[in-house]
Amino acid sequence: MTAATRRLRAGLVGLGAMGRNHARILSTLDGVDFVGSVDPAGDPRRSAYGAPVFAEVAELLALGVDYAVVACPTSLHESVGLQLAEAGVCALIEKPLAPSVEAAQRLVEAFESRGLVAGVGHIERFNPALQSLRERLEAGELGDIYQVVTRRQGPFPNRIADVGVVKDLATHDIDLTSWVTGQGYATVSARTVHKSGREHEDMVAVVASLEDGTVVNHLVNWLSPLKERFTAVTGALGCFVADTLTADLTFYSNGAASNEWEALRTFSGVASGDMIRYAILRREPLLVEHERFRDAVEGKPSEIVTLRQGLRTVEVSAAILESARTCSTLRVD
Repeated sequence: MTAATRRLRAGLVGLGAMGRNHARILSTLDGVDFVGSVDPAGDPRRSAYGAPVFAEVAELLALGVDYAVVACPTSLHESVGLQLAEAGVCALIEKPLAPSVEAAQRLVEAFESRGLVAGVGHIERFNPALQSLRERLEAGELGDIYQVVTRRQGPFPNRIADVGVVKDLATHDIDLTSWVTGQGYATVSARTVHKSGREHEDMVAVVASLEDGTVVNHLVNWLSPLKERFTAVTGALGCFVADTLTADLTFYSNGAASNEWEALRTFSGVASGDMIRYAILRREPLLVEHERFRDAVEGKPSEIVTLRQGLRTVEVSAAILESARTCSTLRVD
């Protein structure tokens, strides 16, 4: 029986805050039957969005699944992912792919060696504002790109215990920066702050460069009462600003009109021009991510975040942490 003539059977590992969102999408996803989920306190008599809840991954695999979403703590991604790969099950693994570069490499090898479809849940790639931004950059609407600036800050999430802001939040910005620009990271310099009394960092400031020389700045923290998701890309023709909380994209063009104000005539740099706020079709990014991964499992052409791309993000995040530890600028090999 081919994938085109039957519905895919999908499972879920992890029923935390993000896992419950995955369960919601899986329960209504076209062409997919949500057959069960795994939670440490699992009891088959309990259900999540109509599917039974088990205590062990093996119990889910016994049902027969085509793919599973891995939304358990990052520290468990490797062990769960390897178990799925060994069983011949495709996997969508939440970001970050793994807690270390070595673990991420083992996951890449496990799925690639078996020819299994596997992806990483970098959901920002499916945000409509960033998708529109990427299309416009590819079309040359900004000309040469000079700088990418991101700010991702807000209150501390109690659900996160096993990683700090670099692996939990900054990985969003690392991935989206490479994705929208089409460039990898070349160097990173970072400083971290520990203020909440936890083992891991709760603030990071990053200055980096991409392979083409584009300057990058990331400010990420769990210490602000202001929740912000800001991405600005500045180039020869102006600046794009994306707000991924509202899925808004705005373009600020360089001014072409001459200044009548004498004090400004001597300034030969960029002047303010028109501002355009684009009308964008807003679909839920998590739903789009699931649709793309479902299509990939069915063998259809589909753009997903590959494990190798997820590995690269883990490598950059590791370099950021090492840079902060050593107070040095590091090349990202």
